Amino acid sequence: MPVALLPRLRRRWLSLLCMAALVVGLPVSCGALKYKERELLFRIEPGTAGWYNGLPGDVQEFDLRPAGFKAGQNLHAWWWPAARPDAPSILYLHGVRWNLTGQAFRIEQLRAMGYSVLAIDYRGFGQSHGDLPSEASVYEDARIAWERFTAMQPDASKRLIYGHSLGGAVAIDLAAELAAQAKKQQVAVPVHGLVIESTFTSLGDAVAEVASNNLPVNWLPVRWLLSEKFDSIDKIVDIDMPLLVVHGLADPFMPSRFSQQLFDAAHPPKRLLLIPGGTHNNSMSLGGSQYRQAIDGLMKARAPQIAGPSMPRNARDS
Repeated sequence: MPVALLPRLRRRWLSLLCMAALVVGLPVSCGALKYKERELLFRIEPGTAGWYNGLPGDVQEFDLRPAGFKAGQNLHAWWWPAARPDAPSILYLHGVRWNLTGQAFRIEQLRAMGYSVLAIDYRGFGQSHGDLPSEASVYEDARIAWERFTAMQPDASKRLIYGHSLGGAVAIDLAAELAAQAKKQQVAVPVHGLVIESTFTSLGDAVAEVASNNLPVNWLPVRWLLSEKFDSIDKIVDIDMPLLVVHGLADPFMPSRFSQQLFDAAHPPKRLLLIPGGTHNNSMSLGGSQYRQAIDGLMKARAPQIAGPSMPRNARDS
């Protein structure tokens, strides 16, 4: 969940919006409320992040324009190959406030760990052009990025998907979809593992958490009113791949219990890494070697060879 979403939820207008939704039932009003909800969620910071210092010379920038895009739409991408040509690769999916320039510090850390990184901006972010994003459109953008990712890293055993904040929900959706396709075809899942950081169980849970702490009333049926769901807790049981869940214990926006719940719902092999003092954005840097060892351990975990029926849930793996 992005930092920008939470202060807005503290404002009283969200309660008025919710009450209006209860009273007004006209289709046009519902459509307007859904659009306003997306504006609230995807509050995109324009321009370049203040801490961005430019790209290294070995980063490749390019645009993706699949046939299904409207005229003028594109996905802007960065590909930062590792120094070793046989290095594993990460598909990086960010949250809903900052564009790629705001993610550079985290992408740089992943690359410093020895991984090649493909990162995209969803339509409407940064140099990616398109309409105001939605849950459906960011899922679609992740799948488009995945197609390019498989071409850039042809070895499925060296592929990881990474999602930060709301990007964790996007990453879980992509992983579950890939697992479902593999199960249907009775083949191995085409990605080795999934890393999610500072994310949540569902958007309804996240908004309800903030609303209960900050709104003047606590009886509003927030979950029922949301059109954007991001129901990660219902999908993570089906990912069929090694999993690393990371959360800062001092995250002031998303409580670490959300990551605990996601971890508990997932099948092994899995690991939960809780970073003492970690906030919403600094768990990677604060975790340091512990974080790196956790990702390296994920790469060494044995992935299911053929996707099959769901297994019983096991107790927490440390």
